[in-house]
Amino acid sequence: MAEQAEDIDDIVDPPIGAGSSEHHSKTASSSSKPKNAFAELMASKRKAPTSPQGDQSKKKGKGDRWRGALVQYINNPSSFGTQVLRETPNTVLLKDAFPKATVHLLLLPRSEKHHLLRPNEAFADPAFLAIVQEEATSAAKLAAAELERLIGSCSTSNKPRLEATDYAHRPPGRDYLSEIKIGMHAHPSMDHLHVHIISKDMHSPKVKHKKHYNSFTTEFFIPLADYPLAEDDIRRDVGFQNANLSRDFTCWRCGKDFGNKFTQLKKHLEEEFEEWKRE
Repeated sequence: MAEQAEDIDDIVDPPIGAGSSEHHSKTASSSSKPKNAFAELMASKRKAPTSPQGDQSKKKGKGDRWRGALVQYINNPSSFGTQVLRETPNTVLLKDAFPKATVHLLLLPRSEKHHLLRPNEAFADPAFLAIVQEEATSAAKLAAAELERLIGSCSTSNKPRLEATDYAHRPPGRDYLSEIKIGMHAHPSMDHLHVHIISKDMHSPKVKHKKHYNSFTTEFFIPLADYPLAEDDIRRDVGFQNANLSRDFTCWRCGKDFGNKFTQLKKHLEEEFEEWKRE
């Protein structure tokens, strides 16, 4: 299957300045409410430059810049303000600027030996796979905490946790970590290896067409835990994955088939989102 060069699903916008309030919230005293790890990470970031790509990007075609946009986050993560949430010697974690759900992060491995390989090739190295899996698991916990911050107050099952006055002995509440998916697209549209860490809901104005939806709700989205794929795994097959991208729309939550009726699907997703966040 050819690279999805025309798609910008995974491309990040120019960095968000330090003054952005997208994920900031007022923090109550530590004796009554827990600090929000997601917001704290972002609060410490520097103001981002206005032209992250520099003059060199102007010499490339638009499609080339899109496909290669992630390398700048690998090489210069500290230049991207609050868009970059965390950097380690092995990875960079950032917000996807075209999010396909309520929470959508990208984890970028920094290994020069691996980061230009396709997932099946890169994750054939067990040591590298173990590093990425460990850091993705940590990032998923951060994503789950942010999801709880955003929708936790609407949840019936989370209500006892929120109403508890003794923070040290609060009930566990809703399992938001189970609402987070960690995985790869079978044929990524970006040049550099990246892992999607995304909530299940598909509730976003950035979900605009069939590929946006099906690339996350069919087997085109391959869980990181499933790597390395066996040589005979059907998910390696080009025809199988092309078929996944062109499948009829099916609701991620209830399984209802919407055929090719995208407008009806989007309306239904709004309804499902309202029910899902109240669980």
